[in-house]
Amino acid sequence: MGIAQDLYDMTGRTAVVTGGGRGIGEGIATVLADAGAGVVVAARRTEEIERVAADIRAAGGKAVAVTTDVTDDDAVEALARAAVDEFGSLDAWVNNAGGSPVRAPLTELDPAEWDNTMALNLTAVYKCTLAAARHMETGSVINITSMASFVGVPGSGHYAAAKRAVNSLTETFALELAPNIRVNGIAPGAVPTEIMMTALGLDDESVQKLANRIPLGRLGTPTDFGSAALFLASDASSWMTGRTLPLAGGR
Repeated sequence: MGIAQDLYDMTGRTAVVTGGGRGIGEGIATVLADAGAGVVVAARRTEEIERVAADIRAAGGKAVAVTTDVTDDDAVEALARAAVDEFGSLDAWVNNAGGSPVRAPLTELDPAEWDNTMALNLTAVYKCTLAAARHMETGSVINITSMASFVGVPGSGHYAAAKRAVNSLTETFALELAPNIRVNGIAPGAVPTEIMMTALGLDDESVQKLANRIPLGRLGTPTDFGSAALFLASDASSWMTGRTLPLAGGR
């Protein structure tokens, strides 16, 4: 195996991917498994994560599904333990679960939706990272944020605020968990996930118009984010921590 293959080889390592039942999370789980990792696919929808894990195993990879609500502290701790029990270690943790299908000006937003968005998109990242750190001797934590975290976003200010806070959390955890655990992020641009399509009210025609405004001419795919996560989880990024990578086709 050459230098490049060695750098990206995840054989013998274990990765947890929250929100792993579809979209970006499924893409990340699939690519990490293809690189040799044992993958623990986690989400609330059992049937979805079982399908992803089964697809990985059918392709020759190693994966298990663990039904998890990342806003439940006990469930998060059980997820971390399950990874170690199943594969013998915990080496990468991807905080991908998140989102908000609600669009409303902040002046009209239901306060309960603010609280729910913060619980899922910010507090859960904090709690999951703590759980990962308790069970990880060395490794990588990867936080999936959003390009919305870099700008004001009328109609999605609650979501953007949570994701901007995750960028800050990424930087601080990187300093506090160094040198043994690296913490980085990925900020996705436009990806045709179920949540994005619902939140923005997009149809096929509007999706194509959106793609036409992206310099690289298309929306993101799950594999795009899987490859970026592989870089951050593997030795290829061994001298990188505390950074969030914009991945948006040039936007």
